[in-house]
Amino acid sequence: MNASDAAVRDRLTTAIRERGDEIADRWVQLQQERAAIGMDEGELREEADALLVLLGGALNSDYGMENVVDAHHELRDAVMELSLRRERSGATPTATSLAILALKDALLEAVERDNHDPRELFPAALTINRLLDEAAALSFNAYVERREEIIQRQSRQLLELSTPVVHLWKRILAVPLIGTLDTARTQVVMENLLQAIQTHDARVAIIDITGVPTVDTAVAQHLMQTVNAVRLMGADCFISGVRPSIAQTIAQLGIDLSTILTRATLADALAAAVDMTGQDSPATGTTTNR
Repeated sequence: MNASDAAVRDRLTTAIRERGDEIADRWVQLQQERAAIGMDEGELREEADALLVLLGGALNSDYGMENVVDAHHELRDAVMELSLRRERSGATPTATSLAILALKDALLEAVERDNHDPRELFPAALTINRLLDEAAALSFNAYVERREEIIQRQSRQLLELSTPVVHLWKRILAVPLIGTLDTARTQVVMENLLQAIQTHDARVAIIDITGVPTVDTAVAQHLMQTVNAVRLMGADCFISGVRPSIAQTIAQLGIDLSTILTRATLADALAAAVDMTGQDSPATGTTTNR
């Protein structure tokens, strides 16, 4: 750190220490004027006081200005928490960034009260811009990452809802698939089905593809992976709902499903599964011999 940078940082640190209340009040005022923040004045003031203390500590550290916000862990965490609080209150990422950028004016006004020399104000303004631009970018990234996390969690929940495991009969499970079977969905199907096999001590699992519009090489590969995983759990697996169009497509693609038990309908697969497990038939109420 050269002497000029050290002098600027000392000037900003002094302003925060001596005029912290003024800066916090002004920052709260600017946020209320410029950004749609769903937080009351008391919350904003408490947040401003805490952040200014950490900002002063970061400026008084040995971290370079190019990464002081990210390198100072307490300040970084405070900026990210600020972003998440605003996200929870319904503020947009733009409003959150504007709220942080409003601190630029509040800080610069405080520095100007003690010094009107342009030669000293200009480097101070540059330092403030660099520091708070980094903080604004960090807050925006935290907001986006939080949104991505929520979207991924919701997508996972939707996948689980769209791939239920049905306990059809004693020790017989079924997974009715509707729509495209991609890698992510295959993973969810596999996890849920294997867990259900363990929970219900299932002997047979039926994967019904009546609602799957097309079966290509990728879909067939996903089905085979699921069947192999079921077998590793000690259960047998049927694939039902193999329509004539799908059977023709599989044959034309040269996909080998000869090692997999298939049936045309779910009812056929259930009857075969009951016969395989030697239980009372759901259709007749009679017992079949294995």
